[in-house]
Amino acid sequence: MMSRIEVMKTYKLFINGAFVRSESGRSYEIKNSKGKFLANPAQASRKDLRDAVSAAKTAFIGWSEATAYNRGQILYRIAEMLEGRRDQFVSEIIAQSGVTQKIADSEVSQAIDLWVWYAGWSDKLSSVGGNQNPIAAQFYNFTTPEPLGAIAIFPNQKAKSASGTLLNIVASLAPVICAGNTAILIAPQSAPLTAMSLAEVLATSDLPAGVANILTGKSEELVSWVGSHMEIDGVDCSGLSNSDQVAIKVSGAENLKRIHKFADDKSTERILKFMEQKTVWQPIGI
Repeated sequence: MMSRIEVMKTYKLFINGAFVRSESGRSYEIKNSKGKFLANPAQASRKDLRDAVSAAKTAFIGWSEATAYNRGQILYRIAEMLEGRRDQFVSEIIAQSGVTQKIADSEVSQAIDLWVWYAGWSDKLSSVGGNQNPIAAQFYNFTTPEPLGAIAIFPNQKAKSASGTLLNIVASLAPVICAGNTAILIAPQSAPLTAMSLAEVLATSDLPAGVANILTGKSEELVSWVGSHMEIDGVDCSGLSNSDQVAIKVSGAENLKRIHKFADDKSTERILKFMEQKTVWQPIGI
C-alpha cells in the first residue's frame, strides 16, 4: 500500500463571510501541547483589521434591523451546527491544550449550551433591559435597548476549565451578536484553531456576511489599532493584560468607546453593556 502525503489545513482570516489571507502575507507558528508544530495561522495586519471593521459596519445596518426573533433563530441554527461538528472541536482543544478527552468534551458541551442560552435572549432583551416609565403628564414614555454598533472582542484566555478555548470565544461572541451588534473577534493568540473552525460554522450558517469577523494574530499589535479606530464602537477587553486594557481605554476615549471586562461567561450584562437605551415619548390618545 502506497503511503500518502497528509493534506495540511491552511488557516485564513474570516472577513465579510470569506476566508482570506492576510494582506501582509504574514503567518506565525503555533505548537501543540507537546511542543510539536501544529499550524501556521495568518497574522492579521492593520489593513486586515480595517477591512473587518468596514465589513462589520456595513453588516450592522441589516443585522440590527432584523427582528429579534429572526436573530434568535439564526443563532440557534449555529448551535445545531456546532453540535454536528463536536468531534472536530474536541480534537482541536486536545491538540492545543493537551487536556483529556473528558475535559475537552465537557468544554464543547458547555460552549454549545451557552450559545443556545444567548440565542434565547435575543427576543427577551426589551423586556429585561427596557421599561415603561411613569410620567406626570398625558404621555407614554418607553425605554428600549438598541444595539451599539461594531464591537471588537478579545476573548478571555483564562478559563474555568483546563483549556478554555471554544467556551471563552462563545462567551464573548454570542452576547454581542444576539443583541444586534456586529463583531470583530481577535482569536486567542496561542489557541486560534477553534476560533477559525467556528468561523467555518458561521460561514455555512444563515448568519449574514460581516456580522462576525474573526482575525488571528498577535494581540499586542492589534490592541493599539483597535483602540484608535474611530469606527469601532465598543471593546470587550476580557482577554487583555492590565497594561493593554489601560492602553485601549486611553486610545479609545477619543470616540467614547464602550470598553468592558467581564468575569462571568453567562450573564445578561454581557449583552446589555453593548446596547444603548432609546427613550420614546408618545401622547396618550393619539
